[in-house]
Amino acid sequence: MADIDLAAASWVKSTYSQQGGDCVEAAPNIPGVLPVRDSKDPSGPALIFSPAAWQSFITAIRTGEFDAR
Repeated sequence: MADIDLAAASWVKSTYSQQGGDCVEAAPNIPGVLPVRDSKDPSGPALIFSPAAWQSFITAIRTGEFDAR
């Protein structure tokens, strides 16, 4: 994937995040990709997902694919 300019990224935290700071943030305003970063390290690297890859990840979470066996 080509370098993505995240200067205009509008980062949002998950609504599942409580008062603590241990969460991920996503920038849904970047066309064609979904950048995700660690909220504890906002100047650190971001993972860049295609919409299809992100949807696959969310589906796997919802169906319990990552649950401990």
